[in-house]
Amino acid sequence: MKTEKISEFTINRLSIYLRCLNLLAASGVTTTSSQSMAQQFQLNSAQIRKDLTYFGEFGVRGVGYSVSELRKHLSQILGLGELHKIGIIGAGNLGMALANYRGFDPKYFQVTALFDKDLSRVGEISRSGVFVYHIKDFKPIVMRENITMGVICVPAEEAQAVLDLITDAGVMAVLNFAPVQLNAETGVKLKSMDLAISFESLSYFLARQESGSAEGQPKFLRPYSKDKILPE
Repeated sequence: MKTEKISEFTINRLSIYLRCLNLLAASGVTTTSSQSMAQQFQLNSAQIRKDLTYFGEFGVRGVGYSVSELRKHLSQILGLGELHKIGIIGAGNLGMALANYRGFDPKYFQVTALFDKDLSRVGEISRSGVFVYHIKDFKPIVMRENITMGVICVPAEEAQAVLDLITDAGVMAVLNFAPVQLNAETGVKLKSMDLAISFESLSYFLARQESGSAEGQPKFLRPYSKDKILPE
């Protein structure tokens, strides 16, 4: 594997490639190529080849990739050789929905515990069988259950304190759903999922569709002239 830093976008694409390979394997396909993957799954063949070269040489020129071998390699690269146990802080609607979500591969990801400070929620059990503990018990439960990932599902004003609690317990990988930017310690991997930003992006798309021509668009949506530089 190359020693240069791998971008977050590249890692995200590896997950997409693995999902595509899983579908090919389920269909009985044994070999594939970047071109055929690109055509079947609306991907970019050059991008596939470039992303894979960061991690080694997996294909054979003129033959392509072994689906089973490439699946194995990508699973190893993505750290899917072991079960990751997840603790969710915030047992409200979002936290419960994530605990009950069936889209996680149970071989790799398992929601093990929910936590909340609301005594009326402590002791509840999600439909999927996840118990709600009091937040004060977070650290001992993390140690007992070997939780390696934390998920923040609390209001924005409480999120930083919860992140600090999670990292203090030794959990170094955190997914944040609170609509606020958090400060993580060095060595902690923090990913934020801001649903408001996603909806605003969709709103932008609808505003352009509804406005029709460029002349009818609001000023801030009109195309830049060629001598102007679009912001990154």
